[in-house]
Amino acid sequence: MRTCALLILASVAIPFAPADDVTLNVRRQTETAKESGRYHSQTAPVSWKAKQTAVVVCDMWDKHWCPESTARVGEMAPVMNRVIKQARAGGMLIIHCPSSCMDFYKDTPQRKLAQDAPVVKTKVPLETWCHLDEALEGRLPIDDTDGGCESPIKSYRAWTRQHPAIEIADGDAITDSAEAFYLMKQKGITNVIVMGVHTNMCVLGRPFSIRQLVQQGQNVVLMRDMTDTMYNPQMSPQVSHFTGTDLVIDHIEQHWCPTVLSTDFIGGSEFRFKQDSRKHVVVLCAEREYRTNESLPKFALEQLGQNYRVSFVWDNADDRNDLPGMDVVDSADVLLVSVRRRTLPAAQLTAVKQHVAAGKPVIGIRTASHAFCQRNKPAPDGLADWPEFDSQVFGGNYTNHHPNGPVTTVVAASDKPHAILKGVQKFPSSGSLYKVSPLADSATSLLQGSIPDAAAEPVAWLNRRADGGLSFYTSLGHIQDFEQPGFVRLLKNAVDYLASQP
Repeated sequence: MRTCALLILASVAIPFAPADDVTLNVRRQTETAKESGRYHSQTAPVSWKAKQTAVVVCDMWDKHWCPESTARVGEMAPVMNRVIKQARAGGMLIIHCPSSCMDFYKDTPQRKLAQDAPVVKTKVPLETWCHLDEALEGRLPIDDTDGGCESPIKSYRAWTRQHPAIEIADGDAITDSAEAFYLMKQKGITNVIVMGVHTNMCVLGRPFSIRQLVQQGQNVVLMRDMTDTMYNPQMSPQVSHFTGTDLVIDHIEQHWCPTVLSTDFIGGSEFRFKQDSRKHVVVLCAEREYRTNESLPKFALEQLGQNYRVSFVWDNADDRNDLPGMDVVDSADVLLVSVRRRTLPAAQLTAVKQHVAAGKPVIGIRTASHAFCQRNKPAPDGLADWPEFDSQVFGGNYTNHHPNGPVTTVVAASDKPHAILKGVQKFPSSGSLYKVSPLADSATSLLQGSIPDAAAEPVAWLNRRADGGLSFYTSLGHIQDFEQPGFVRLLKNAVDYLASQP
């Protein structure tokens, strides 16, 4: 039996306490329903006693055999040092863990501090490495079997010490083994903030890091903007390096522990590598008729994973009028809405209204024309609606749809070329044709659909809103539409076009 098997995750939901505590905004993921494969991502403040908290700096080496990794660590290290200095000043123990570099530090008091910690009995043995067990946590969402480096270089031990930009101060500790946990027990430390590299390797597997510390019952969080991943974008799922990191962070939040940001310590904006220029697309997905809960995640990974950071907000399986995690909309550059007849708590709907009022882009597909209202009745008590969402945001006029059955023929609405229609050829749609005419004067029709014995209807258009922002809407979005290359290209072009607008 594996000794590093997954145990019950330790909770970090600790009550607020006195002024010497540190407040962390902890993000955790919980499955929307058993075996759904979809997760609510929610952030809430928790409080830890600083004296009961350690910061583990995982394998922030001076040099890596992968040149891209070396460069990214060098970029991150000075910012990480600011975080560490703040944590140290607040009374937290800093444990530096540059694996295989103990000879460099053998005569230092920081090394001796870790060595002198008495051995304690552990819940399960602390191993040199705790490997992924697919039966417990599934596969990692990235393929790192090539070593994870963008450059075709053979691996070798390039490191000799921790990166010099990270200060090692009096009272800190240095180790690369189970000594880290022994020292925590000696000092009464139950809370651990892990930072460093790499999420898919050392950050998960080392004896001083996530898998093994969670197993010992420690309250563990990963500082998600103070980390990186060994991932080559040429490998599956062929997304950008930074999206690869996001996917592994999702895996950690779903299977091991929550995460926090460096901003809890040093303020400002979260750290992002200079090469990470991705804009943030937030997808609201709350409809059960056209199965966009299946089609949109696949679309996002395959079509947006190279150039965008994507976050999903799902409906509550136990309450259709609740979209947990709507705070992420605050950071959206583009909002993509696939919602059908939901009335929401006022604060959740306000997040959407504030995004629109700020003049930010909005994309709607299919049922987004009637996203936030009931059919011919007001919102239930305690909930808010937005019946004018279609007209005010999309310039639309949804009244109903034609019967199911006839295949809709989709063609360009005019001979004028538009960037959103680049590469989009005539294609069929299996979904019923929506009745949306006439569009507002502010809307520009791009595609129209027709069925036998009925007037043609716009099926895709742009709208310049009263607030100055730009919206794109398409009444297409049936599960089978995502099998049409023309529709996939249309939606990808729409994201690219709206994200590129000033």
